[in-house]
Amino acid sequence: MQQQTVGILLFNEVEVLDFAGPFEVFSLASDLVTEEKFFHVVTIAEKGEALQARNGLQVLPDYQFDNHPKLDVLIVPGGYGAEEIEIHNPNVIEWILKQKSEVDIVASVCTGALLLAKAGMLDGKKATTHWLDLDRLANEFPKVDVQRGVKFVDEGALVTSGGISAGINMSFHLLVRLCGKAVAEHTAKRMEYDIPFMEDKDSRRDQ
Repeated sequence: MQQQTVGILLFNEVEVLDFAGPFEVFSLASDLVTEEKFFHVVTIAEKGEALQARNGLQVLPDYQFDNHPKLDVLIVPGGYGAEEIEIHNPNVIEWILKQKSEVDIVASVCTGALLLAKAGMLDGKKATTHWLDLDRLANEFPKVDVQRGVKFVDEGALVTSGGISAGINMSFHLLVRLCGKAVAEHTAKRMEYDIPFMEDKDSRRDQ
């Protein structure tokens, strides 16, 4: 399998586990025999300066909007920064929308779904977000078919997940899609993470 590039969007007040969970999953995924890594994982922000994630964690992005490598997968995390700040930032919304035509998969974690919805990417699609924000997603973006009580929703090129730790579940689901179940199980074992959701009613893929 040719190595793919996963880009994770960062911004001030991003929820830490929203980006760190997927970062860990994709960074650890490797060939069962050669141990060659399947993914090159990079972080991207609008500008190249240090950011402050939720609860004060300082993060320095690898790239910014004007110099990042071509991506195969884009992860859009959530948190206060997504739902109250970046949702009003046209530069971020336009960049996300631009990536839609250039990557294979755009996936959101938590209230990152609000950024996808703001870009019009979820119109006519099934989607989910943090349970506290399901009503907001439904009310502000009535063209979105909001799904409740699920960890993630797979619409092919667009995947959305529920709050915070659900992004890890979604990342393992994507590992199954991209690398196979054996790789996902091996990665989960290294992380000591239980993955019953791969065959669980709480996970959902809509063809």
